[in-house]
Amino acid sequence: MSGAYDAVIIGGGHNGLVCAFYLARVGCRVRILERRAVIGGAAVTEEFHPGFRNSVASYTVSLLQPKVIRDMKLADHGYRVIERPIANFLPQPDGGYLKTGGGTERTQAEFARFSARDAAALPAYLDMLEGAADMLRALALKAPPNAGDGMTGMMAALDQGRRFARLPVERKRDILDLFTKSARDLLDGWFENEAVKAPFGFDATVGNYASPDTPGSAYVLLHHVFGQVNGRKGAWGHCPGGMGAITQIMARIVTAMGVEISLEAPVASVLTDGARAVGVRLESGQEVAGRCVIANVGPKLLYQRLMDPASLPPDFRRRIAGYKSGSGSFRMNVALSALPDFACLPGVGEHLQSGIIIAPTLDYMDQAFTDARREGWSRAPIIEMLIPSIIDDSLAPPGLHVASLFCQQFAPVLPPAPDGRARSWDEEREAAADQIIATVDAHAPGFARSVIARQILSPADLERTFGLVDGDIMHGRMTLDQLWAARPVLGHGAYRGPVKGLYMCGAGTHPGGGVTGAPGHNAARAVLLDHAGLGRWLRPRYR
Repeated sequence: MSGAYDAVIIGGGHNGLVCAFYLARVGCRVRILERRAVIGGAAVTEEFHPGFRNSVASYTVSLLQPKVIRDMKLADHGYRVIERPIANFLPQPDGGYLKTGGGTERTQAEFARFSARDAAALPAYLDMLEGAADMLRALALKAPPNAGDGMTGMMAALDQGRRFARLPVERKRDILDLFTKSARDLLDGWFENEAVKAPFGFDATVGNYASPDTPGSAYVLLHHVFGQVNGRKGAWGHCPGGMGAITQIMARIVTAMGVEISLEAPVASVLTDGARAVGVRLESGQEVAGRCVIANVGPKLLYQRLMDPASLPPDFRRRIAGYKSGSGSFRMNVALSALPDFACLPGVGEHLQSGIIIAPTLDYMDQAFTDARREGWSRAPIIEMLIPSIIDDSLAPPGLHVASLFCQQFAPVLPPAPDGRARSWDEEREAAADQIIATVDAHAPGFARSVIARQILSPADLERTFGLVDGDIMHGRMTLDQLWAARPVLGHGAYRGPVKGLYMCGAGTHPGGGVTGAPGHNAARAVLLDHAGLGRWLRPRYR
């Protein structure tokens, strides 16, 4: 083996970089092994057509933890976020539209065009959501209490449970609703108009292969509002240079601290000695030794493809086999000769700098999921379009633009054809992309003609390119049985694997998906607690 490191990190996504930072800060010798030729995992910016660059997979900023931003001093190295002037713009099937964001009063005025009752209900709804989001924020940088850890786990459970216990009973009811109800049931209890429910319902579908009628889908709605931008809670924005600018800054910071980053270094397997992880073997055959191995990949990839099954307890293997993945997501980036011109709101305006959502009702979203389960994808898919080149001229040539299309309800594995023939995304990705373009074109005539080039990432492409098993952008579904102390498996929810010396720092751990940095932060803390000689640094460093 090559010389032993204190930590070997599999995968150079943002959580791996964050984890490396906290370990290097206390003097650990760390090496990151990244299979691609660019650091950043799914948070990268790349040229997809001559002169056109865009965030390839992850595409917008909100959830990155303020503590991580402060500790890494990202702003000192060029990190900044441009907020959206309004949150969302939703074309309506009757030729109208709905805008949200820009302040509560302004959103109320928009809602009042659809329902005076819903406009009046909005402040209380936002207060409910914000109260629950504060609970998530308080827990995001804490390791969940780990089942089986005896007194240590019990004390952690009491500490985190006290936060919930101190809440008023009304707030406890709100949190129970958000964790157990469907998005439709939750929203029906607050609003009457279908257009008003749609922007909130959309949040429940992002990275969630489910109907808004699916129990528990309300939690996914909550997960997407617990972030903040520039100190403004719930806001979203764009980082100049795209999402890759964030991870490139992180990479420069950790490299300056002595972290070694190896690109084009795919890991073939985790090496164990008895019941302990001792390093990894690369596909090249090279072996890299480490006092611990930290996986910044999803649980399915780690435990089913990178480890010898004999090294894992039988019950754990069974649980991982049943771990649900597949977010139903389909990503496209398009080069445009002109900005889209929406029939319901012609011309250039703030709506083109927002999240443009084609999903006008909960019924539309439910039908998209139903279609995907039956046919493989929706004939009227859920789409969010962002056009970052309006505010970031580094992404496209003068006068031209790029757009991100995040599309939802595309089956991770296509169902068989009517004649029983197996289907693959490699055969059908172009047809699905055509349908997405046509859906946008129906609302913005001429959009299809403006597309110069397109980059397509079907669920299969997301897996091949980024190691996202079943194309799951969350590293596993965000369902109640796969959250908090049960993410990925109860008894291993505190970032420690079932083999000594093996840790997890990716989105398949608490608090889940999105560019948060929280799993990386928390996993580093677990490593430092476990390793003799390093724990003494913990208290001053993790205040």
